[in-house]
Amino acid sequence: MADDGFDPGRRRVLFGRARESGAPVRPPWVRPDAFLDRCTRCGACAAACPETIIAPGDGGYPAVDFRKGECTFCGACADACPQPLFDRRTPPWRLEPRIAKGCLTHSAVICQTCRDICPEGAMRFVPVQGRVWQPSVDAARCTGCGACASACPVGAVTLKEVGRVP
Repeated sequence: MADDGFDPGRRRVLFGRARESGAPVRPPWVRPDAFLDRCTRCGACAAACPETIIAPGDGGYPAVDFRKGECTFCGACADACPQPLFDRRTPPWRLEPRIAKGCLTHSAVICQTCRDICPEGAMRFVPVQGRVWQPSVDAARCTGCGACASACPVGAVTLKEVGRVP
C-alpha cells in the first residue's frame, strides 16, 4: 500500500526530527524488497509481540523499539501477519550495536550493564590505559536482539542495520 506516496524522511522534517539517522528497524525476517508495498499497517505484528517492542512508527508502518526491551525471536509477529512479508528461512536481520559518546564509560563512570545483559556475550569491555574499560562489540556473536540497547541506563546503545544476509 505504498501507493499513498509516504515519505518517512519528509515526515521527520515536519515533526522537527530531521536529524534522526538511519531507517527504522523493522520486525525480524521482514523482506525489505516488499515491505512498504505489501504492509497494510494492520498492527497484527505489534499486537502479537509478547515483548511489546513492535509499535506503529512513521506512517503507521511497524517498527522495533529496543528501548522497550529485546527481541526473543519467538516468531509471533511473523505468524500473525496476514501478508507474505516475513521469510523465516533467512536470518532475522543484521543489526549491530553502536555505542554513542554518551556512554558512561566515556565520562570515566564504570558501567558494564550492556555486557551483563547480553545473552550471547557479544558485548565486551577492553582495558584502555588511563581510562575505565571501554565497550567493544563482537559482531560474530551478536544476534541483534537489542538487550544491550534496552538495558543501557543512558540510552547510549543503539542498533543499526548493517546489511541483510541474502
